Amino acid sequence: MPGMDSASLARLLVLAALWGGSFLFMRIAAPVLGPTLLIAWRVALAAVFLLGVALLRRRRRRPAGQAQRASLATNLRQHWRHYLILGASNSAIPFLLFAFAAQTLSASLLSVLNATAPIFAALIASLSRRALPAAKTTLGLVLGVAGVAVLVSADALMLQPGATVALLAALGASLSYGIASTYAKSAGHVAPFSNALGSMWAATLLIAPAVPFFPAHAAAHAGVVWSVLGLGVLCSGVAYLLYFRLIADLGAASALTVTFLIPVFGVLWGRVFLGEPVGRYTVAGALIVIAGTALVTGFSPRVLRMRRA
Repeated sequence: MPGMDSASLARLLVLAALWGGSFLFMRIAAPVLGPTLLIAWRVALAAVFLLGVALLRRRRRRPAGQAQRASLATNLRQHWRHYLILGASNSAIPFLLFAFAAQTLSASLLSVLNATAPIFAALIASLSRRALPAAKTTLGLVLGVAGVAVLVSADALMLQPGATVALLAALGASLSYGIASTYAKSAGHVAPFSNALGSMWAATLLIAPAVPFFPAHAAAHAGVVWSVLGLGVLCSGVAYLLYFRLIADLGAASALTVTFLIPVFGVLWGRVFLGEPVGRYTVAGALIVIAGTALVTGFSPRVLRMRRA
C-alpha cells in the first residue's frame, strides 16, 4: 500500500503544531482576559474565518449560487439542534474548561491531558453499550490514569491554590471531547465542513450572552492580542481545514495520528516560549498517557501506510 505522501505529512505536522500551540496561547491570554472572554473571541474568529472560506467556495461554484444558498438554509433548518449539541460539547464547554485551567496549569500539562480524550470516549462508548470494556481498552484506561498521576505528582504548579480544581477542569474538557466524539458517531451523516462551520457559530451564540458578566482581568498587551488571533484563526479555523483535508486524503484512522503528536508540540512550545521545565516525570507521564490512548483507540503506526481514502 502507498504510504503517506509528503504533503499529507506536512499537513499532519502543521496541524499538531497548531493544536499544540493552542495551549500556549491559552496560557498567555487566559490569565489576562479570563476564560469566557478569551473563548468568546476564539470561537467568533473561527466562525467568521470558516464562513469566509464557505463564501469563497460558493463563489467558485457561482452558476449554482442560488441553489447553494437554499442548500445552506435547508442544512441549518435540518441540523440546528445537532450544531448546538456539537458546538457545546466539542467547542464551547471544553474550550472554556481548558482556558479556565490555563490560568493555573502549564501548557505542557494541558496538552498531555488533552490526549486523554479518546480514553474518555472509549469509556463512554462502553457505558452506552452497558458492557465491560475489552481487556486492551481496560489496560489503556489504567495507563491513562497512571500517566496523569505521574504528571501531576511532580508538577510544581499543582502546589498552587486552585490547582486541583484546574486539573479537574482540564480532565472535564477531555471528557467533553469524548462525549462529542461519541455523539458525532451516532448523529448521522453531516458533512465535516458543515459540522465545523455550524458548531463554531453555535458555540459563539452559546458563549456570547455570558461575556458581559465576565470582563477581562486586566488590559490586554500585544502578546495577548496575538494569542487571541492565533487561537481563533490558526488553532481553530485553519486547523479545522487541515484536519478535514487529512480525513479526506487519508481516512480517519491516519488523521488520528495528530492525537499523539499534540503533546509533543504542546511541551515543546511551553518549553521554548514560556520556559516551562520538562523533567523526567513530564516525559514519563506523557508517554504513559499516549500509550494508554494508543491501546484504547487501537492505533498502530501501520495506519500511516494505509491506502489513501
